[in-house]
Amino acid sequence: MRFRTLFVAAAVAAVFADGGSRVSAQSVPYRVAPQAWEEGLGSHRARVRVEAPAEAVRLHLPWRRRDRDPQRKRIIVHAADGRVVRNVVPVRVERESGDLVFQPEAGPGEYYVYYLPYRPQDNWGWYGGDYLPPEETADAAWRERHGLVADRLAEERWRDLPSAELLGIEARTEFSRSDPMEVIATAAELRQLLEAHPDPYLLFPEDRRYPIRMPDELPLRWIERGPGGTFQGEAERDEFYCFQIGVYAARQALDDLAVEFSDLQPAGEGKAIPASAFRCFNLGGIDWTGEPLVKRISVAQGKVQALWCGVAIPRNATPGTYTGQVTIRPRNAEARRVPLSLTVLPQVAVEHGDNELWRHSRLRWLDSTIAIDDELVRPYTPLKVSGRSIACLGRALRFGATGLPERIRAGRQEILAAPMTLAVETDAGRVGWTGQPPRITKQSPGVVAWEWNATAAGLEQSGQARMEFDGHVLFEVTLKANETVALKDVALELPFRRETATYLMGIGRKGGLRPKEHAWKWGGPVYYDSFWMGDVHAGLQCELRGASYCGPMVNLYWNLKQLEPPASWHNEGKGGCTVADAEGGQVLARAYSGARTLKAGEEIRFEFALLITPVKPLDTAKHFRTRYYHDYKPLDEIEPTGANVVNIHHANELNPYINYPFLTLDKLSAYIRDAHRRDMKVKIYYTMREITNHVAEMWALRSLGHEVLAPGSGGGYPWLREHLGEDYSPAWFQPQPDGDACAAIVNSGASRWYNYYLEGLAWLVKHAEIDGLYNDDVSYDRRIMKRVRKILDRGRPGCLIDLHSNTAFSHGPANQYMEFFPFIDSLWFGESFNYDDPPDYWLTEISGIPYGLMGEMLQNGGNPWRGMLYGMVSRMPWSGDPSGMWKVWDAFGIDRAKMIGYWEPDCPVRTNHEEVLATAYVRKGKTLLSVASWARTPVKCRLQIDWKALGLDPKRAHLYAPAIKDFQDAALFKPDDEIPVMPRRGWVLIVDHEPHDAPPYVAPRDQAYDSRRLLLERHFTGDRLDPEWRPFLSPTPGTRLEVKDDRLLIHGEGHVYAYAELPLPAGVTLAQCRLHTGNDQGMTWGPGIALMWPDHFLRINVRPTEGRVGVDNGKEQWLLPCFVGPDMECRLRLRLEADQVLAEVSTDGEWWETVHTLPRSAFPGDPVALRVGKMASTGKPMDAGQASAVGTCAILGVRAYANKP
Repeated sequence: MRFRTLFVAAAVAAVFADGGSRVSAQSVPYRVAPQAWEEGLGSHRARVRVEAPAEAVRLHLPWRRRDRDPQRKRIIVHAADGRVVRNVVPVRVERESGDLVFQPEAGPGEYYVYYLPYRPQDNWGWYGGDYLPPEETADAAWRERHGLVADRLAEERWRDLPSAELLGIEARTEFSRSDPMEVIATAAELRQLLEAHPDPYLLFPEDRRYPIRMPDELPLRWIERGPGGTFQGEAERDEFYCFQIGVYAARQALDDLAVEFSDLQPAGEGKAIPASAFRCFNLGGIDWTGEPLVKRISVAQGKVQALWCGVAIPRNATPGTYTGQVTIRPRNAEARRVPLSLTVLPQVAVEHGDNELWRHSRLRWLDSTIAIDDELVRPYTPLKVSGRSIACLGRALRFGATGLPERIRAGRQEILAAPMTLAVETDAGRVGWTGQPPRITKQSPGVVAWEWNATAAGLEQSGQARMEFDGHVLFEVTLKANETVALKDVALELPFRRETATYLMGIGRKGGLRPKEHAWKWGGPVYYDSFWMGDVHAGLQCELRGASYCGPMVNLYWNLKQLEPPASWHNEGKGGCTVADAEGGQVLARAYSGARTLKAGEEIRFEFALLITPVKPLDTAKHFRTRYYHDYKPLDEIEPTGANVVNIHHANELNPYINYPFLTLDKLSAYIRDAHRRDMKVKIYYTMREITNHVAEMWALRSLGHEVLAPGSGGGYPWLREHLGEDYSPAWFQPQPDGDACAAIVNSGASRWYNYYLEGLAWLVKHAEIDGLYNDDVSYDRRIMKRVRKILDRGRPGCLIDLHSNTAFSHGPANQYMEFFPFIDSLWFGESFNYDDPPDYWLTEISGIPYGLMGEMLQNGGNPWRGMLYGMVSRMPWSGDPSGMWKVWDAFGIDRAKMIGYWEPDCPVRTNHEEVLATAYVRKGKTLLSVASWARTPVKCRLQIDWKALGLDPKRAHLYAPAIKDFQDAALFKPDDEIPVMPRRGWVLIVDHEPHDAPPYVAPRDQAYDSRRLLLERHFTGDRLDPEWRPFLSPTPGTRLEVKDDRLLIHGEGHVYAYAELPLPAGVTLAQCRLHTGNDQGMTWGPGIALMWPDHFLRINVRPTEGRVGVDNGKEQWLLPCFVGPDMECRLRLRLEADQVLAEVSTDGEWWETVHTLPRSAFPGDPVALRVGKMASTGKPMDAGQASAVGTCAILGVRAYANKP
């Protein structure tokens, strides 16, 4: 049993709010309960004893709570046997203490008082629970007998009741305990402390085992111990030893703290430990770019600032005691000193103490410069310079006399039609610049830098550029006014060759074919700062930089209101971008900033970056040999699937806490060693965007202000509220099996936590032998990703990095994350992607191919037929089972094939249907064809094959469709056969001379009705709904059902309910409806059909504004892209088979597509009713509670079928 006891000195008075007082000489033991109790009862309780039978007892609770509103939280009393005590009355509930009266119904013995109960949440995502509010459960007569009714409490009769004994305060788990550093001092104790110590500020040296947690309270521990005194500690040799000094601004605010260290002098022989071995992390260090970081620390009056300090103990230090001092020197108050006495032990620390998280030695990782260098990473080659031309892997740039690029080439394809310019315009027209030619200032294999200067009337221009080995080029151009100058505009102009500018992505536009004109301005609900324009083999990304944060997660910080756009480009909303066809075969991209006035001496800096694509050659062989398993399962279960790379996500026993995989290293390492014995790789989820509440350095990070942890309004999971208090932003929530939770909070943008993250990565490579990273929407920028790549390559060659993103979160991740692409191996795009979007979207936003990467699909398993056009499959088991396709790949030898996509002019296979595309994987003597359709209806097409390019004889060739589970049945076609292709589907065909044993293709036919008979059919004729239908209408104005023109019209806002219910006869096994989507704006509340059981609900509905179909069972929801949009007719049906239930959609009544299947056992018996119309996903008559646009949809007819006898 673990316990600590906080003693309340007899001389300290516990003052009641009502003016009464009582001197307490008791001690209150704090401990962790022997066994964790039910989660919903909260993390803290008082353990009390009732000595004798009584109808009511009083209890005084000196709980010393940190939460600001204890009176708003319920108090629950349990007997030792778990019985709930109903007769409970909280008489007084305050932060320092409380009084309550309860009836010990179970007689003498122990009782438990839970004072922070809350609603648990079983599902992951965003925590939506809260504390339970006060509830009156006491019997009225019992209250009356003991003077506990509200108007008689002032009589204080309850004070005469027998007293229950407080045995102690218990925490549910070690992690949830609040003692000793969150047990608050009372107001009286604080007054007494201040009276005894009249200094402007007080210093409290503190051991690393007791991190300072409260910035606005003093802990009781400090009251008992008092301020000042010598800090004493023990350190091992070669340890980075950490300690704290708490600065309490007792009587005044403190400005600009300085911290000075003396040498540590040995008591006996030996060398002194120099002051240079110390550091204070709060005052700065080394930033994420390797530059010095200086921070100013001020402390508001009444606040506490923890100063985390560390000293590097030399490995050869002589064991013994060393003494010195730390001086705290505010700018506006006298300096004060803390004596230090540090005993150096004989033993040598392991890894400087980093193997034991409680030591906090890893804090020095905040100042790491690991992998900050200009060295190359694979597969890049040294930069080559010839005059003003710079060549990198597969690409080249030539800068002109202005310092900006005049030519950019990818492969053999020129990207620019004319030189780029930074056009400066005044009332007199465009400014003409004069100056010396640009000069190269740095030349190494990894970096070439140059700079330039120019002048014009009243203006000076200075510029510098830096091109790196991956084709990334950063420009900074500064304009300085020598006199007041009115600028009409400053614009970056990029003239593209029209034949190269095929696709456009970014600046407010989803990736795809470039329109003739596009315009965008800064601001709006989605933040953009970049665009890419180009073709598959040559393109250019342009990023407009200078914002307070310039990494890929701009929309995270934009939504948190923690991002300021670049003042130069944004210019108070005057800036923006245009892309348009121009004369001379050009497409002009123009980033303008608008009018502004520069005063004499004023400067403004325009920063932008270019990335030439593709960033590297496609490595299709590596891609097809890499088989992902994205989940933690026993390796004996994974190995037979054929997967050879395991991604360990967070929220499992190997990696339970998000972005902090250091707490279960032994389990993780053992799993990885076993995988390596099986020739398998293991990568882990370890990213940067949010951090678990279980991070060992939480309190040190909190002491850094908002440097590492983002500000916010607080709230979220109770642990966060109870221990962080306020000023944080809740993020991902993940329940744990033990009833605890991983409750993350958002990281700030760029910070020294990047350095810690990188050292942590090196630690994982060294000690766990991880084989790479799974990155899931990370916030750091390309500089950090470049360091990540170097750490992995140097520590464990062959490591892999894959990137996943949710496009609804990052809004166009192919563009936002493009700066990462030189350093990662593959993409997994991703959540919220619509795989029914056209091929140009697939190519630019999903596949990665124009940028030199390959990828896989995620959302709802993607579309396997279309995916194969781009070499993509789903990822096992997270989003499908590609094992059948893997077997075909291996049998064919696709890793040795040349991939020739439909986008290539020389693709040797095409179809005669414009909406059916083909990609060829060509080997000597055989070719694998991927054929996929975007047509809305079944089509038949013929293949147009360049037999010479394939090296095959059409007279001997066959088109063989190998059997692939959940993809296609085996079939055989002749080269001139018409090949039927179903909507959203396609084929994988082997073209060769070999004989194949497969039947001729037979078109699939819907057989759902063969074994069924029509049981009922309803149409909507006349002018009113038949009485057998029961209508359900939202009270929202304008909601109505109307029978008109042989249809049931449904009018209402997008997110309201409006449906009709029809009783069903026994035996229904299929129900379907025909509907017209009209202009209905519903998503979850989109029109559909549902079946009702006494205790169950199942619905399929269309979401026309999204182009998706949804399936709900009252608890869960599944979505699938489909061809259903506004103003369209479609059919929906629910089919009950012996072992499963199928939810299906059709646009023509002939070809039905399965949206989702569920086990029949989940819906026992016959359905008793059906519903048609707009419904909530819960099956209950409820609205979304938010206003939405009004629209109209219609139900055209309903049928129900039963099985034939």
